[in-house]
Amino acid sequence: MSELIREKLSLPNGHNKLLLHSCCAPCSGEVMEAIQASGIEYTIFFYNPNIHPQKEYTLRKEENMRFAEQHDIPFIDADYDSDNWFERARGMEKEPERGIRCTMCFDMRFERTALYAFEHGFTAITSCLGISRWKDMKQITDCGVRAAAPYSGMVYWDYNWRKQGGAARMVEISKRERFYQQEYCGCVYSLRDSNLHRKSQGRELIKLGVKYYGDEDGE
Repeated sequence: MSELIREKLSLPNGHNKLLLHSCCAPCSGEVMEAIQASGIEYTIFFYNPNIHPQKEYTLRKEENMRFAEQHDIPFIDADYDSDNWFERARGMEKEPERGIRCTMCFDMRFERTALYAFEHGFTAITSCLGISRWKDMKQITDCGVRAAAPYSGMVYWDYNWRKQGGAARMVEISKRERFYQQEYCGCVYSLRDSNLHRKSQGRELIKLGVKYYGDEDGE
């Protein structure tokens, strides 16, 4: 990567201790490096019971843990309570991406993030989810703000991680680190719909656990 002069970031309203909800290494790599470069104290919170199957969940988590250890960042490995997620998703199986099922999913993950933050002295929370162009940033921000609201003094940091080349650096870092490059959002319904689209285009179906950034066909 070329030499980079980063914007100096600061948490809103004088907050100084951040809990970063992370979904995977590719999405969090740029966010982690940007936060660390600004000297902000933070911890990774990995809570993603939506990811299916468990083999996929484990691979994404271990990639994220490896990168956190490389940067000496504390990593909280939360429960994989997938049964709870499926119960909440009942009746939403046919909903499209960015629809109400995704809102439920973000709400669930951010609520647990905010609860952990409250119980462990964090005053601000955020997520790397919004850096992906496949996500609705307003939807994510609304869920984050809603999750933080019940806790007095807590704030959801709604920084736009895509701006000033953040999305491009996300890909650069992923290639540099050879992160596992998942090809669907995470849940079983996303996998189903991604494969249906591929089939309609005459493309090969998704193969779990075999693709890394920088490999052939991974550009």
